[in-house]
Amino acid sequence: MKLAVLSRAPQSYSTQRLRAAAVQRGHQVKVLNTLRFAIDLTADEPDLHYRGRPLSDYDAVIPRIGNSITYFGTAVVRQFEQMDVYTPNTANGISSARDKLRANQILSKHNIAMPPTAFVRNRADVRPAIERVGGAPVVIKLLEGTQGIGVILAPQVKVAEAIIETLHSTKQNVLIQRFISESRGRDIRALVVGDRVVAAMRRVAHGDEFRSNVHRGGTVEAVTLDPVYEQTAVRAAQIMGLRVAGVDMLEGEDGPLVMEVNSSPGLQGIEAATGLDVAGAIIDYIAGQVAFPEIDVRQRLSVSTGYGVAELVMHAGAEQVGRQLGDLGLWDRDITVLTLHRGVTVIPNPRKHVILEPEDRLLCFGKLDEMRSMIPERRRRRAKVRRLPKEPLPDRSS
Repeated sequence: MKLAVLSRAPQSYSTQRLRAAAVQRGHQVKVLNTLRFAIDLTADEPDLHYRGRPLSDYDAVIPRIGNSITYFGTAVVRQFEQMDVYTPNTANGISSARDKLRANQILSKHNIAMPPTAFVRNRADVRPAIERVGGAPVVIKLLEGTQGIGVILAPQVKVAEAIIETLHSTKQNVLIQRFISESRGRDIRALVVGDRVVAAMRRVAHGDEFRSNVHRGGTVEAVTLDPVYEQTAVRAAQIMGLRVAGVDMLEGEDGPLVMEVNSSPGLQGIEAATGLDVAGAIIDYIAGQVAFPEIDVRQRLSVSTGYGVAELVMHAGAEQVGRQLGDLGLWDRDITVLTLHRGVTVIPNPRKHVILEPEDRLLCFGKLDEMRSMIPERRRRRAKVRRLPKEPLPDRSS
């Protein structure tokens, strides 16, 4: 395998460990400065130049995209995807994970438990938002902060309002999040590779510090995760489109609460805490996946006129619920069911004998007109209208 590590920090621990693990396994590997690429859109096929020369062929790339170059870095990764070069983390996945608001929106759509969170911009909406997440104390987070930077604990509502107003005045966007007191300054970092957690550690804040990041003086220890924590970490990473990710979770009273999904997790702390060859696990996974480059399914399947991808939701009470999938006549209507999503379970290529249940979601490819006719009417919120008075209103026209 010929492998490239996209990194502006060739001497960093993580980059060196990935390079060493690849060499140890007999692979060719180069560390390439992400900012030295030029994206070539003039040729018949997608291409890249590196340091002014056409890029040679690579089987896979490992993106280590820093926060300061997210836009250009993800553009480079996206170009590799267009060239059918395998990457464990897609450009969309990296972009989505980097934006805390967008990540929270995506994860909440898939019922991933998270601390109650609000996002507002108008000053008048701040206090109601604080009340909705549970009141003070609250955690205020910059949308693109890293390593605990831009995370503030506000003990009172007035303090929170002052902090948020100040940050808004400097054009900063912030999240308002409930402070999970039972976590006691601790969190879990699970390192996900593919469909499993290869290593996990607990991070403990130092002294009165509530942020447990190692960069803030926190300590780390290896931890064996309960299955529910492992499943949550893997689902969160996969939902974000990341095959290599660090998933940070708080230990809530009712189970794991996902705080963040990191697309470029550091390896030094977790390898030191666990003694495990995490870099080697990443290289081994990539070696097994190079034949299956990441593709934008919707993009690839929507190029034929009249065809596309759609999701059919079986709402409770729909006529399809309780019937076998084969009884819907989808295949006769030129519609193929790619996956069936049932709660947290995903059934790929479901068989025709599967009985449909309420809230099942069918991801389908086929004729858009046929699928459009099968989409049930969207459930709407009940309109809030004022009751009419018992007595008619007086005529004021005169």
